[in-house]
Amino acid sequence: MAYKTILVHLDDSKSCKKRVQAALDLAARQDAHVVGLYIAAEFAAPAYLMAQMPQDLLDRQEALRKEATDKALAAFDEAARKAGVHAEPRSARAYADEVEDVLSLHGRYADLVVLGQHDPDDDLSMGESAVEQAVLALGRPLLLVPYVGAAAGFGQRPLLLWDASREAASAVDDALPLLQAAKKVDILSVNPRHGIRGHGEEPGADIATVLARHGVKTEARHVISKEISIADTILSSASDLGSDLLVMGAYGHSRLRELVMGGVTRSVLQHLAMPALMSH
Repeated sequence: MAYKTILVHLDDSKSCKKRVQAALDLAARQDAHVVGLYIAAEFAAPAYLMAQMPQDLLDRQEALRKEATDKALAAFDEAARKAGVHAEPRSARAYADEVEDVLSLHGRYADLVVLGQHDPDDDLSMGESAVEQAVLALGRPLLLVPYVGAAAGFGQRPLLLWDASREAASAVDDALPLLQAAKKVDILSVNPRHGIRGHGEEPGADIATVLARHGVKTEARHVISKEISIADTILSSASDLGSDLLVMGAYGHSRLRELVMGGVTRSVLQHLAMPALMSH
C-alpha cells in the first residue's frame, strides 16, 4: 500500500516552498504522482458594483492573478523536476469564500492532501479557519506541514495519538503507508478509559497488535494529563520522544451549516512543530 496521488496546495505564502518540498520528499519515497494546485481567488461583488468598475482596473486585477498563478506553478514545476518526481501543475479559480470548496473538490481525487499550517506573521498564508474547514471537510487524509517546514525524510518516528475513536481508527488506516515505512511508531493514549467502552484493558495494546500484523514496530504508552492541557501533553510527549510526525484523528462537530473543530485538535494545529497526518 502506498500513496499514488498526492495533492499539495500552492499559494503565495513564504512557507509554500517548504510545504512543496515536504510533499515532494514524501512523493519520492512513495513513488507518487504529485499535483500542485494553485487557486486564484477573486472577491465576489454585486453585479451593479462590477458594472461601475473601470475596465482597466479589472484587466489589471486579472493580469495580477495570472502573474501569481504562473509564478507559483513554475516554481512548483521546477522543484518537482529537481526532485525527479512526476508532477502536474494545476490551477483553478474561485471566489475568495469558495477556495476551501474548490480545494476539497480537487482533493477528493488524491490519496493524500498536503496543506500548510496558518502562519500568523504571513497574511498570504491560508487562514486559520480555512485550514480547519479543509481538515474537516476534505474527506481525505490530510498532511499539515508547519510553516517552519518539515525535516528531510520525516516519518521515521511517528507518534500515533490513540483514543479508540472512529477518527483515530481512520487516521491509522490512512497513515499505514507511512507507519509501515517507519523505524518505530510510538502509540500514545492520554487519559485513557479502561474497559469495553474505552481503550480496553491495556490502552494501546489492541491497536499495537493490529499494526504488528502489518509489519509495524510499535511501543504503546499512556499518560495522565493533570497539570497541563491535553494538547500540551501531546506536544510535550512528541518532543520528549523525538517524534517527527503526528498521526491523529481530527475532531469536529456541525453547528448549523458550519463545521466546528474540537478544542484539542485546534490547539495542536496552532502549535504544531512537525507534520501531522490527520483524518476526520
